Amino acid sequence: MSNPPAVIQAFLLLLVFAAAAWDIRFRRIPNWLSLAGVLLGIGLNSFLYEVHGLETSLKGMGIALLIYLPLYFLRGIGAGDVKLMTAVGAMVGAQNWLVIFILTSVFGAFAALVVIARRGLVRRTFHNILLIFTSLSARQAPYRQSPELDVRSNQGTRLPHAVAIACGSLGFLVAAARAAK
Repeated sequence: MSNPPAVIQAFLLLLVFAAAAWDIRFRRIPNWLSLAGVLLGIGLNSFLYEVHGLETSLKGMGIALLIYLPLYFLRGIGAGDVKLMTAVGAMVGAQNWLVIFILTSVFGAFAALVVIARRGLVRRTFHNILLIFTSLSARQAPYRQSPELDVRSNQGTRLPHAVAIACGSLGFLVAAARAAK
């Protein structure tokens, strides 16, 4: 884990918090915002670190796509989430992106547990988890078994994933700053 330059930190926070606000309000992340993040990430890293910076951005984007695209194809997350995490990868690189991914997963899981408990969906959630595992082991997409498991359907419980991404990014920046001291 490395501490990105202040300019990248500032643009990363601006990107993820704008996306989170947009996701909360409209339940989508605009393409122009993700594209701006990708272009800024590539541009800033290339300017600051030349060829190595370009490689860092491309590797960050690559790992984000490698992990998030299958989740999109299984309809577990939306396309905007994939594009936002690709932009985050372009800004911070592959190694730092993996830390953000882990923190995002922790924050997202915590938020999901709170929502599940508050709405009394614990039993239903365990049923859906079992359905996901049985579907995947049979090489079938879980959303084909239940519309609740399709992020595009209104039947399931959905959370604005950009909020978890913003929390994961902020957590990463705090941890990176502490590690740099």
